[in-house]
Amino acid sequence: MTAEKRHLSHEDEKHRWDRNFDDLLQELRVAQTGIQILFAFLLTLPFSNGFPKTTPFQQDIYIVALLAAAASTAMIIAPVAFHRALFRQGRKPELVRYAHRMATGGLAFLLVAMVTSVFLIVDFLLSRPMAVVLGAATALFFLIFWAGIPWFRHNWIDEDAAEEDEQASDGEPARGRPHG
Repeated sequence: MTAEKRHLSHEDEKHRWDRNFDDLLQELRVAQTGIQILFAFLLTLPFSNGFPKTTPFQQDIYIVALLAAAASTAMIIAPVAFHRALFRQGRKPELVRYAHRMATGGLAFLLVAMVTSVFLIVDFLLSRPMAVVLGAATALFFLIFWAGIPWFRHNWIDEDAAEEDEQASDGEPARGRPHG
């Protein structure tokens, strides 16, 4: 058993929900900054000099990107509003489950916003075939890192932690930790 699992096995349910919520908030802070920057960029795009040169198809792609960024922003910020509404009501488990769903949905919309934004810009600057290729590559890249690797490796074991646990169970001091 890893040191983290040993530590968490002594955790009561309230502390586990609090830790889960804190972890989720940290993740949302990272995503929130990125999506807000993308959303702000998309909001200003129609006011740039080159936007009138876009084709109707590019404008449609822009609308998809803008709406996906707006939906992502709403879903990633939603747990904050939910927390404010339920503050001090002892409903942390409900909040964590809701926040998890909102974060997952927000990331899905962020994927759409990122891919359509890349597609739009490449289509505007280069060509439609290149936009399709780079848009698909962008989607694949995000899906590999956001879904593929986590899904295939969801039960990774930290080899260093496993070795430390093995040494500790043999009565030897684990590397980096004083014995006693």
